[in-house]
Amino acid sequence: MPLARLPAAFDGFTIAQLSDFHYDPVFSAVPIRRGIEIVNRLNPDLVVLTGDFVTVSVFAFQDDRESAKVAEPCAKLLSELRPRLGSLAVLGNHDVHSDPEFVTEALQSHGIQVLCNSSRPIDREGSRLWFCGLDSVDRDPDMERMLYGVPKTEAVIVLVHEPDFVDVASNYAVDLQLSGHSHGGQIWLPGIGAPWLPRHARKYPRGRYTVRDLPLYTNIGLGTIRAPVRLNCTPEVTLFTLRSAQPQGQSSPSAGTTGGKA
Repeated sequence: MPLARLPAAFDGFTIAQLSDFHYDPVFSAVPIRRGIEIVNRLNPDLVVLTGDFVTVSVFAFQDDRESAKVAEPCAKLLSELRPRLGSLAVLGNHDVHSDPEFVTEALQSHGIQVLCNSSRPIDREGSRLWFCGLDSVDRDPDMERMLYGVPKTEAVIVLVHEPDFVDVASNYAVDLQLSGHSHGGQIWLPGIGAPWLPRHARKYPRGRYTVRDLPLYTNIGLGTIRAPVRLNCTPEVTLFTLRSAQPQGQSSPSAGTTGGKA
């Protein structure tokens, strides 16, 4: 993944992305464990987790705060990830509609830093790469607050659960957006696509896009929602290798990601 403003010191920096866990001990725990095994074998510099650790109920009579309780076993499982520089997370729409404070505390108590309209720099050889995390679109995403204090000349990677937010993010000085949310529809029919996609994931539902020169990658997730069914939407681990811009006169590196099937 070439980034025009990436400092040379970060050329070759690796990021593993996991998303949409929707933890339950019977179904989603299986691909989550497999995803953790893949990530640890890849040995990335950093892991990013792009939301939906829990699932809110479709039944109005159920207390959504109860849904948040599974964030604790989910976070405990994800604490088995072993990236060199740790794990960063943002909340998804299900997280903010349950008990976002409980979900945040569960993750952070297991060593996973949650970014909510906030940023964190990583330093290497006197250069910096910024990781900025937005709140879910269903609550209060605030680009201005997130980027406060981030120098406009330094490279920025934005984590936000909902991929269609790229239409907003692309108006700012950011270099890459990583998202989830869509599950790829869970069912993807050849020649047709997904029969159903959630709001805020209908324009950019899976894979790589470029929107006003801003690269976006939408990970199709590990867990499932409503029914434990996937068709042509294999649970996904995505590994990104960042590349700095080539000197003038040299060809640009090929772009892409390599994934592991969970």
